[in-house]
Amino acid sequence: MTSDHESDAPGAVDPAELAARMRLAIARIHRQLRQDTNDGLTLTQLSTLVRVEEHEPVRPGHLANLEGISPSTLTRLIATLEERGLINRITDPTDGRVSFLRLTDHGRESLEDMRSRRTALLMRRLSSLSDAGRAQLFAALPVLEQLGGEQG
Repeated sequence: MTSDHESDAPGAVDPAELAARMRLAIARIHRQLRQDTNDGLTLTQLSTLVRVEEHEPVRPGHLANLEGISPSTLTRLIATLEERGLINRITDPTDGRVSFLRLTDHGRESLEDMRSRRTALLMRRLSSLSDAGRAQLFAALPVLEQLGGEQG
């Protein structure tokens, strides 16, 4: 006999049920993590900062492609993030028409603070699980990391 959340065998897992339950669980966890104020940053601003960090120094046009936003939208984002002291625009010394974006020290500290707060939240939530529950979650991480990998 199985409970509502168990199958008789791993092969008997209903893909639709798995997808629906995963979506709901991930959405709830994501909502909890997003409740962190991000120092007043919007999700788009935060995403842009993370992309700059991942690809710096990055050209604005490349960043717009990575974020899937128009160059004019990115121009406004860059202006806001520069005003807040989170990124710097650096002109290419060999070609003054080309600029690159980099995080400032303040931008790095802001991302690290946000990540630390979110990690602490997850650690508190994980501490409520049994050792066996934490071990199951740890064993599932490679599959979750594969699912969450970049597409393309």
